[in-house]
Formats: sequence, C-alpha cells, structure tokens
Amino acid sequence: MEIRIGQGYDVHAIAEGLPMWLGGVRIPSRTGFVAHSDGDVAIHALCDALLGALALGDIGHLFPDTDDRWKGVDSKELLAAVLALPEYRDWRVVNADITIALQAPKLAPHIDAMRSTLAGVMGIGAERVSVKATTTEKLGFVGRREGCEVWAIVLIEQK
Repeated sequence: MEIRIGQGYDVHAIAEGLPMWLGGVRIPSRTGFVAHSDGDVAIHALCDALLGALALGDIGHLFPDTDDRWKGVDSKELLAAVLALPEYRDWRVVNADITIALQAPKLAPHIDAMRSTLAGVMGIGAERVSVKATTTEKLGFVGRREGCEVWAIVLIEQK
C-alpha cells in the first residue's frame, strides 16, 4: 500500500459586508473574505493539500478566478470536484489537519460543524478531520484583521 502527504496554504483578504465561510460553515460576522468563489480559505487550502499529495498542481490551475463558472461557487463543490478527479479513483483520505489563523471572530463554537462538514464531503469520519484555530496575537496582516491564512495537511492512501 502506498501513502502520500499533501500540504496546502491559502490566504484571503477580509472586507466589510461579505459572508465569511470557513470549512464549509457560514460564520456569523460583519466581515468576510474577498474572493472569486465563496472565499472559503480553509477549503481552498485543503484542496491544495489534496492536489499536492498527487502532484496535480493547485486550486488556481483547476478553478481559475478568470473563469466565470467559479464565480461565487460554494467551495464544498470545489473540494468534491478535486476528490472526483480520475487520479483520485484509487486513493482515499486517511486524515486531514487544518490550522486557521484569524484574529476575529472566535471560531471555537464552529469547529465541530467544520469538522463534520468537511468529513462529509471527503467521505470520512469527523474523527479523521482536525480543525484548529489560532490568532497571531495581533501581529501581521492577520493580527490587524486584514486577512486570514490557513495551512492544511492531508494523508492519503491507495485503496
């Protein structure tokens, strides 16, 4: 049996009046992410990790922001599309570990919903999905509430 590890990273700017989606969950907030899609930076990082595990490029290559088909798209659809690629036919996700750096709002009340949502799209149990949230102690663009950054790591195995 073969295993692979993939790592993903994504960042989005924050602006007033936009919806905030993280891990497939709508987070109550007056601000949200600037993006061509729904801006779910957590799912975008996860997609990049999954693509990286099989050396398939990155999310921008598959779903370019110059293509109107992806304008406003629910990022859960992007995640499902990555896992539906022919290259993933013989692979399954073992686990995913996601770290979200965001100064505000607090994400702790939404972590379990994110884990369940992501697990559902990936077809695995929520116990195999870790979502952690942190601040940057008011340092950098995240600390100034200008943006959010997310790191994701996945382990996949051959079926």
